[in-house]
Amino acid sequence: MNWQLYYRDSLFSHYIFNFLTNVPMKCSFWLLSLLLLLAPSAAFSQEIPLPEHPRPDFERPDWQNLNGEWAFAFDPNDVGLKETWYEGNRSFDKTITVPFPWGSELSGLENEADIGWYQRSITVDETWQGQRIFLTIGASDWKTTVWLDGELLGEHQGGYVPFSFELTDKVRFGESQQLLIRVDDARRDFTLYGKQGYGDARGIWQTIYLEARGQNYLDALHFTPDIDNNTVQVTAYLPEPAKNDLSLDLRIFGEGAPITRYLQIEEGAHKKTFEVPIPDPHLWTLDDPFLYTVEANLEKDLLQTYFGMRKISVENLPGTDYPYIALNNEPIYLQLALDQSYHPEGFYTFPSDQFLQEEIMRSKNIGLNGIRTHIKVEVPRKLYWADKLGLLVMEDLPNSWGEPDRYMQAESEYTLREMIKRDYNHPSIFSWVVFNETWGLFTEVETEDGKTASRYLPSTQQWVASMYYLAKSLDGSRLVEDNSICCGRGHTETDINSWHQYLPGYKWDEHLQNIVDNTYEGSTHHFEEGFQQGRQPNINSECGNVWGYDGSTGDVDWSYDYHRMMNSFRRFPKIAGWLYTEHHDVINEWNGYWRFDRSEKETGMDEIMEGMSLTDLHSPVYLSMGNEITKTVQAGATIMQPMFLSVMTGQDFGQTLSIESELWHTNYIGETEKQFQSIQLVNYRPWMQDTLPELRLNIPQQDGLSVLKVKVVDEAGNVLHRNFMHFEVEGGPGLSGVRVASVSAKDYTVSEWSKKEWSVLDGKKVNGAGKGYFEYTIKVPSSARLNAAREAYILVEASAKQLFVKDQEDYDANQDFMKGSRVAPSSNPNAYPMSDEVMFPSTVAVSINGRRAETLTLPDDPADHRGVLSWHHQLQDGKLREAGSYGYLVKVPLTRGQMRRAARDGQLTLRLETEGEGGIAIYGKSFGRYPLDPSLVIR
Repeated sequence: MNWQLYYRDSLFSHYIFNFLTNVPMKCSFWLLSLLLLLAPSAAFSQEIPLPEHPRPDFERPDWQNLNGEWAFAFDPNDVGLKETWYEGNRSFDKTITVPFPWGSELSGLENEADIGWYQRSITVDETWQGQRIFLTIGASDWKTTVWLDGELLGEHQGGYVPFSFELTDKVRFGESQQLLIRVDDARRDFTLYGKQGYGDARGIWQTIYLEARGQNYLDALHFTPDIDNNTVQVTAYLPEPAKNDLSLDLRIFGEGAPITRYLQIEEGAHKKTFEVPIPDPHLWTLDDPFLYTVEANLEKDLLQTYFGMRKISVENLPGTDYPYIALNNEPIYLQLALDQSYHPEGFYTFPSDQFLQEEIMRSKNIGLNGIRTHIKVEVPRKLYWADKLGLLVMEDLPNSWGEPDRYMQAESEYTLREMIKRDYNHPSIFSWVVFNETWGLFTEVETEDGKTASRYLPSTQQWVASMYYLAKSLDGSRLVEDNSICCGRGHTETDINSWHQYLPGYKWDEHLQNIVDNTYEGSTHHFEEGFQQGRQPNINSECGNVWGYDGSTGDVDWSYDYHRMMNSFRRFPKIAGWLYTEHHDVINEWNGYWRFDRSEKETGMDEIMEGMSLTDLHSPVYLSMGNEITKTVQAGATIMQPMFLSVMTGQDFGQTLSIESELWHTNYIGETEKQFQSIQLVNYRPWMQDTLPELRLNIPQQDGLSVLKVKVVDEAGNVLHRNFMHFEVEGGPGLSGVRVASVSAKDYTVSEWSKKEWSVLDGKKVNGAGKGYFEYTIKVPSSARLNAAREAYILVEASAKQLFVKDQEDYDANQDFMKGSRVAPSSNPNAYPMSDEVMFPSTVAVSINGRRAETLTLPDDPADHRGVLSWHHQLQDGKLREAGSYGYLVKVPLTRGQMRRAARDGQLTLRLETEGEGGIAIYGKSFGRYPLDPSLVIR
């Protein structure tokens, strides 16, 4: 349990601070809150999961958390109702940990049936007498029925939004009573399941709690900030028309004295809307996410909430006519991640509040400014942390997998209304996404030839447009996207001209140019017939590269093609942002920034250029050197390298920026040396999108691999951005005083492997899996004068070699890699698992002329950005062949005796042999990280 973190970091910390500084104004209500903190209630007196209040944006002081162990029974034959289990006459044989969905590891139960029954005793505190008592469930999928001591409290249908049942007249204060809950989650085509194939949200999956409310209580309290006029519009909603005049006291706490309002809600009214001035508002921004805290009192119904003073609008990128989504009237270049928000052990439910906080920080720490919570109505506490830490959110309505019949439409409309009602006050949310990729919007129709086909009917399109208008009517302060489009479908009515695309890295320039050419006011590109583009910001709302190769590619280094994609996006400023798929791996989608368990993946960029990380690829100031981040060039050539500076900020960095460039070269015997450095001064202005003068480069004379490292530095010496690109150098003369005898990786003379042996791309790399060896015969040039050499050594790039599923003899390539299929990360033919925290080492003995020269450990079988040559030499045919894989530079000196024997024989024998089952991969000069073949180097 982690409720200490809640005390320290939750919204209560704001309240306590305000209490201590404003005691006379707040004695009655916040003294009670403070006492609750100092003397935890029953909600905190036991070890229960997620003990924090689930709604910091809508919290009453008197509440009791019911998470924890419940008695449970499956009802596979649906006999519970007939046998009146709700009367408590049956002993349930299982235990479930609430609020984790059954079937998840954290619930403690396997998924055995579609219907489950929950049972536990509750005791309502005697101090709650005189108030109305409610049971609230944050979310339960799908049909939920509740009884107290055998008496029906109510029934709810829906899987993602909260609901409450009143039990006031059934409560015996201070006495134990039995609560029974039945959840029917049988599959219905019209319900909104989203991507629950990756882990079903079966049954109760958000916090369940008891709550005391006033005799007259607030059903919702919404705040709509107006930063242009320094006011906030407040709407107080009642659950039913007022039976008499009601008084509402409101206190808003910011940095100065509290702002107070005393109002009356007239008899017969069901809501009250009014404006409150906010003098000198402290705006909510991504860097300074300030929250105004609120206490409201409706006839002794005490409520605490918060809001942020911020504005979502559309503004032009300065100096252009390109519409951008704007925060507080300033354009913001969207750099988002698709967040399917799954946990491997809890599915839709996370194990702790700290984990939710860390999820938001993960995005911020790599320089993202937002997430799209994908086809899931997100849990409120995660939205709270986005509010508190400063991260933008696009929130999706989940989709159905059936047809858009009247049942599905009713389910969608209900959930949309409740989602907006619940999440209205979260300043982090800037848009509502109603549908995704037209899922659930196709209808089976009979065609002229008597067959059936799925069609996105005009009538459905009109309904989708009506859903856009419904969302706008419920919330005019945010943007609404009708359909996040893909696969040839288009928009109807929308505030954002979004689109999805998954491509290999090398195709992004062409695609983005096509988008730029075909999107403009009045264009029908991206729109369904009868609809057209207006002045909407043009953004990518799902993109990726590893999924651009023959569909879902499984686990593979995404960083190389991602680098290419980022370089391309920044050269097309008409496109106002992108959304990468995805935040973390999910089941069989292995393209996340993090693994499913949130362990780290290695990009290797910091080893290529010191200090470089993902934040450089997400920097507001960005120097793009184009999509082609590795080029093959002639040794000794002079080239002109294009550079484009993209500034997506209004920040003042001074009058000039320095472009600091260095060229480093690794030659064909693995030696690295700086070749060139320069500084170019650039006149700076905020929001500039300029092509800079080309950088003149003199390519080194020797074969090898060069890397151009570039920094953008401000006048104060701060590094604003780092970037790099590579040049494969060919056709140069040999090194003076050095003779090299090489053999290609594929030209081994003998080998033996216990599991498998194979080569990649005509032998650019060779693999041996299991226990075994590769043996090479290297010819010594007669002119090498090996006996007189100062030194000689063997040089090889090698790694361990794991036998992946796709490479096994009984591999079935016809597998389903989507919709929740459980397959190994290395199953897809394109997969080559990316470097991460799990290592696969191999101990290798290196022998020369039959005698062991050295024993070493190859730490891993890695694949990431460091495998530059493996990426560069992929065929551009939509398939990957061990892309990004690379090895370690193995250098083994020859003794004088070995040198004499090699000189005498005119050759030497090199064997690399495993001492276990770790396998070996040998890389040639056109694959891996280093530009060399297995070689004998003689100085």
